[in-house]
Amino acid sequence: MAPIRKSLDSTEEQLVFWAIVSTWGLWLIGGLYHAYPLLGWLLVIIALGRRTGILDDSGHQPSLIPWGVIVWMLGMASMVIALVLGHLNFDLDFALITKSFFGWVKGWGLMAAFIFAGADLRIKPSIIFRATNILAAQTLVMTPILIAVALSGAPSVLYTSPLQYLGGATPPFFEVGSHTWDPSFVGFRLRYFAPWGPAAAFCAHIGLVCGLFDNDRRWRVIGISAAIVVCAMSQSRLSLIAIPVLLIGLPLLSNLLRAWPAAIAAVLATIATLLLTQIKDLIDDATQAFIGARADSSRVRAALGRMAYRRWENEAPFFGHGAVEPGSHLVEFMPIGSHHTWYGLLFVKGAIGFLALAVPLAWSFFELLAKAQRDPVARAALGMVLVLLFNSFGENLEILAYLAWPGLLVIGIASRRKLKTPEVWSALLRPAFAVHPNVT
Repeated sequence: MAPIRKSLDSTEEQLVFWAIVSTWGLWLIGGLYHAYPLLGWLLVIIALGRRTGILDDSGHQPSLIPWGVIVWMLGMASMVIALVLGHLNFDLDFALITKSFFGWVKGWGLMAAFIFAGADLRIKPSIIFRATNILAAQTLVMTPILIAVALSGAPSVLYTSPLQYLGGATPPFFEVGSHTWDPSFVGFRLRYFAPWGPAAAFCAHIGLVCGLFDNDRRWRVIGISAAIVVCAMSQSRLSLIAIPVLLIGLPLLSNLLRAWPAAIAAVLATIATLLLTQIKDLIDDATQAFIGARADSSRVRAALGRMAYRRWENEAPFFGHGAVEPGSHLVEFMPIGSHHTWYGLLFVKGAIGFLALAVPLAWSFFELLAKAQRDPVARAALGMVLVLLFNSFGENLEILAYLAWPGLLVIGIASRRKLKTPEVWSALLRPAFAVHPNVT
């Protein structure tokens, strides 16, 4: 750790490094939900202070905000507009509007804050990768302890932090416990420092990407191993898809201009053509197994999705309902508009909210896909975008933004890096009527 600590050149790097490696300590006091949003907005204040000259930046001239960051800022600002209009359309009181606004500050607004901070501040991505892998080593040490606590018959929740009285979220975000019991599965699910098991897997996906891009092979092994262990012990079904895609798909997407990805794609296409029927049956069986692994959960999620979509389409297509609503016994009283980012956006913020996330995600994907062909930092950021995309279909990104912040910083860092255009692309992009430089 010493070499990394010596390379911390700025206040923001100190804050980021120690915030990550102190995760388990913050979890013990139930402080993660409050600490990380404060960190995000503090980094924004530092960035603005540097830009305005209030804070000394040793003569560093601020650069223009990258277009990718601007798109994220505009998209997350659109969430506020949809939020207010949705509340007004359904005559929700001012107190609820205020509560929802603070939810935006710790959710969608926080995503834009970290991406802006990553792009505007001088934070080395290697600091984030190493700090996350140090956290991964701590997590590997904590795993047998959490398993032992679960097997000992201890309560699943040891205590709830008094910080919950500061507001902003439900008790699970402030609980300190080892596991949860799943009635549809024989055994327990470790929740680690997240409010529930699948949210821990979400963090593990981010840790997996950081593990893949650490310069030290030993830390890479630790980061990747910890991510796989967390996904297994949290029993996240989404990880069955996310981990193979990240381990296989990310290298393929990052080498589109080389011959071997095209060769692999050609072989796979040929095999798929010859074995179309068998592959279809295999996909159908895998889908049924995926759903059947936790049939009750799949049923509730599907019902919530149908309700959210139907009511969005019929009642509030443009700006949504403004807030989630309690569900019926059919969905075990789960709120309509929860458990799925896209259905939730349609129900709560309408088509405006849906596009406010879809457009920035798409922009970042294609921008980073182009940069990833030559830039390893952009490859890591592309992996973070894939993590956000995959988890958006199983989790509500808004309420878990405080856990995704290292990945958001990496996306911001990659957004400010220049596109290193390969010669092949230069030839394709050069206009056919361009004048040769030697011709006068």
